[in-house]
Amino acid sequence: MRRRRWDLLAAPPIAAVAVGAAVALAVGSGGPSPPAQPPLARPLQLNWERPARRVDLHAARPTRIHIGAIGVSARIVPLGLAPDGSMQTPRRFSDAGWYARGARPGEAGPAVIAGHVDSKTGPAVFYRLGELRRGDVVRVVRSDGSAVRFRVEGLERWPKARFPTRRVFGPTRAPTLRLVTCSGSFDRSTGHYLDNTIVYAVLVSAPLHHAAVHRLHEASVVRLPALLPLERLKQHRARPLHFAGVAF
Repeated sequence: MRRRRWDLLAAPPIAAVAVGAAVALAVGSGGPSPPAQPPLARPLQLNWERPARRVDLHAARPTRIHIGAIGVSARIVPLGLAPDGSMQTPRRFSDAGWYARGARPGEAGPAVIAGHVDSKTGPAVFYRLGELRRGDVVRVVRSDGSAVRFRVEGLERWPKARFPTRRVFGPTRAPTLRLVTCSGSFDRSTGHYLDNTIVYAVLVSAPLHHAAVHRLHEASVVRLPALLPLERLKQHRARPLHFAGVAF
């Protein structure tokens, strides 16, 4: 049985915009390769990321992610930068990790959430990420109890050596979501997967807040509206990073 090392998101110091080095997370015996993967290095047209009519100005941090199409219901933990400038990753294979220095889900800009593809004992949180298809829904619950929904628009697979930093972390006028995990072949000599799968999604509903829910319940409303208007649009200033690849 072969032994594997699970990689981490690798990021440089923000100010330097340099290439970061992949970092190994754990060692263990791996199972089969992920069941579905998009074509390698076939860029999508990101023309669906138009300015949104409703944008959350100060979103609460994400706490859980639900993806019904692939059976994901997981805790989200915040991730920062390690002392060497690389991006931290979830300690638990069942958790997803949100890059806390970027946009929060629902704010203008890309919210980036990453997860392991497998673990010492088998599939991890994003093992089936490559099975997602356009139109699938990703629901993110936030710390204030509100939730936002994103619609999958497409998937890409890139070699880690050519990780599309600006496509993933670059600023967008609309609230967008990026889901990232490892994919491709496993290189036994290095202990890493060779590629990353990236899911691109766009906001389809603004959050439903506690006060509105309480008023609707008092009025004995059974079906709540899917979204409520927010106050106004604010441009989110995201800082593009340069990543060497996301390795899980």
